[in-house]
Amino acid sequence: MRKKTRCEVAVIQPLDELEQSTRLDVLSWIDSGVDICRITKPATPPKHLISYFVLVDNEHILLVDHINAELWLPTGGHVEPGEHPQATVLREAYEELSIEAEFLYDKPLFLSIVDTVGITAGHTDVCLWYALRGDRNANYTFDESEFRKIKWFHKDDVPFDQTDAHMRRFLAKLYPES
Repeated sequence: MRKKTRCEVAVIQPLDELEQSTRLDVLSWIDSGVDICRITKPATPPKHLISYFVLVDNEHILLVDHINAELWLPTGGHVEPGEHPQATVLREAYEELSIEAEFLYDKPLFLSIVDTVGITAGHTDVCLWYALRGDRNANYTFDESEFRKIKWFHKDDVPFDQTDAHMRRFLAKLYPES
């Protein structure tokens, strides 16, 4: 799966110099042979791969009020050993929102690295960001053990001071005309 994960990262067209630098760092990290998936909760190894997925309905995105992170985040989860990052999206979409994932793009749209600190021990997440088709009129069931609530935000009304540090850049890539 390492080779397939590397391909997912390699095809990402960087938005800016930071994403280009991140892409090169992540490719080097993958090529190093270290464990790239979380083996033991919460943070072993301390740097590991996750797949974010953002439900999109025109100019709106769905975010979750994440209990542990205490932030409004995209849904997603840790890539399991031997699991393709897209398979993580399929699994987590069903586990967290009880939906069948419908990808807007066949590859991840964005890549970031973020130091994650919440209620539990901090660690470094290497984040592949995928976009999924969403429906603001649908009634989504969500995992109440992970999320306080879910909410649709207009792209201009995302609480940037209460979300992933790279959300603004992700949205710039998702909505390049804005």
